[in-house]
Amino acid sequence: MNGSVAASAAEPAPRPILYSFRRCPYAIRARLALAAAGLRPGLELELREVALAAKPPELLAASAKGTVPVLVLPDGTVLDQSLAIMHWALEQSDPDGWLAGDRAASTALMAENDGPFKHHLDRCKYPDRYPGEPSVDHRRAALAILRRWQARLTPGGGLLGARLSLADWALWPFVRQFRGADAAAFDAEPNLHPLRAWLQRFEASPQLAGALEEPWGPRRPWRSPQWLYHLALAEDWQACRASGSS
Repeated sequence: MNGSVAASAAEPAPRPILYSFRRCPYAIRARLALAAAGLRPGLELELREVALAAKPPELLAASAKGTVPVLVLPDGTVLDQSLAIMHWALEQSDPDGWLAGDRAASTALMAENDGPFKHHLDRCKYPDRYPGEPSVDHRRAALAILRRWQARLTPGGGLLGARLSLADWALWPFVRQFRGADAAAFDAEPNLHPLRAWLQRFEASPQLAGALEEPWGPRRPWRSPQWLYHLALAEDWQACRASGSS
């Protein structure tokens, strides 16, 4: 075997690249599906945890929207919607049957989550960003949606029947975020016991724990090789900014 052939054989196969952010609910659900499909960071997948305040040029080149998650496949295909990433992952392998069941009902639930529920959630969680929109009104509207979802739950099961489905895993991170906006109020809400039990099942799951910890949730963000970092004294930095050379 000549040197070029040996070098080629030693090269690792290209892997999908996932740009992610640990706390983002869209990224969480993408990581959940990738893990369920057996795609492990560092092995079958390259994970790039990014700092959203300083987005790497590679992320912006892959997807102009500049938000996570973004999955870049080895052939150059870019998936920059979390549900598309979930579907792609589970189409590779779905050992727990997340894709089984009523596809139309699942699609409708996820559309309601990503549309109206997320709209109200943002205005509950970040009221300062939406002046003139009373957060109490949005909370009431979000709770109305949650009660409709609760009506679908089966004892010990999920939104679409006795077994958990894609809809459960896709909605859970957002209901978790809604509770986090005011946990005491959520826990005290009357007639919401089945939904709270459903959410607690997710919060106690090894899948969520895995998606929030190493290697899915590294504490040190991935750094773009295209950036050059330079430490400077505060007064030097201010002088550079004043001169326009920063």
